[in-house]
Amino acid sequence: MTSVPGFRELPRILLAVLFIALMIIASLWILRPFLPALIWSTLVVVATWPLMRAAQKRLWGKRGLAVIVMTTVLVLVVIVPLALAMLTIIEHAGDFGDVLKRLAHAVMPAPPGWVEQVPLIGPKLATEWQAIAALSTDELHARIAPYGKDIAPWILGKAGTLAAFFLHLLLTVIFSALLYYQGEAAADGVRAFARRLAGIRGEQSVTLAGQAIRAVALGVVVTAVVQAVLGGIGLAVAGVPLAGFLTALMFVLAVAQIGVVPVLALAVAWLYWSGNPMWGTVMLVWTVIVGGLDNIMRPLLIRRGADLPLVLIFAGVIGGLLAFGIVGLFVGPVVLAVAYTQLSAWVSEGVEGRDGSGAAR
Repeated sequence: MTSVPGFRELPRILLAVLFIALMIIASLWILRPFLPALIWSTLVVVATWPLMRAAQKRLWGKRGLAVIVMTTVLVLVVIVPLALAMLTIIEHAGDFGDVLKRLAHAVMPAPPGWVEQVPLIGPKLATEWQAIAALSTDELHARIAPYGKDIAPWILGKAGTLAAFFLHLLLTVIFSALLYYQGEAAADGVRAFARRLAGIRGEQSVTLAGQAIRAVALGVVVTAVVQAVLGGIGLAVAGVPLAGFLTALMFVLAVAQIGVVPVLALAVAWLYWSGNPMWGTVMLVWTVIVGGLDNIMRPLLIRRGADLPLVLIFAGVIGGLLAFGIVGLFVGPVVLAVAYTQLSAWVSEGVEGRDGSGAAR
């Protein structure tokens, strides 16, 4: 019986594939401590690469000077505010718990008459408000006290990972500087790998992924900054305590796609409870305005960065956040954008092939 040459080669091919897979897994395992910082630095560099090229052009074409400028801007604009936000949240965690405890001993007034006149939600909101206002001090304390007792230890429990957090920030800065300096070489390598896998379509997918990252970064981060700043101004003007802490918290919640409304709604409740109905009403209107900005700014900014269906990007943002955490804000839209584009191209090629072969239309 004559053996088939292709069959004799099968064990060698399987062993080669197994060896490559084991080497990839081992490499990822070794690099695992650096992967979060590497992913974040890649996202930052891809999102800000046009700015780096513009800086290099203005600095007489010197890449080194442009890298120094961009790294400094990254530290001052991104790393330092993020670090200060985390430190502010941890530092005032106990104060926030004390505020909740004081609220538990406050007496909530009856809802103003205009609350019931609010379209759609007014009657239900007035009923719930009236039910809470009817609670005695002890009953209100029993409801709120557990939150005031638990939230401070929960936030302070995260302080154990603070050193690791700042280490990741430092690594992100270092990797970002390296990627800024060798950006073209890294991009060429990724394009070559994608082209080896899927030809010209793979190279197009890399370009699309970069556009999706820039679009989401522009839409999510800029919107979060604007909402947090405007919300913080409203808190400070209304005299709400811990305005700095609440502003930092709003920024984190806005980036996480939870939004600033929960914090502002808590401030509105505090103003009414503390006997400032006028400022409470003003803050309520301000909450509606600031909370609704993301429905206007984010779509406009994202559409400027990538010509993709907005529903696709939003599904990627929310789904990626739920699946992968904060980094999923960028990974989710990139995966869906690439998959959508590849599927559309494949379907279009099939339709064009049928039309070109004379098939019935």
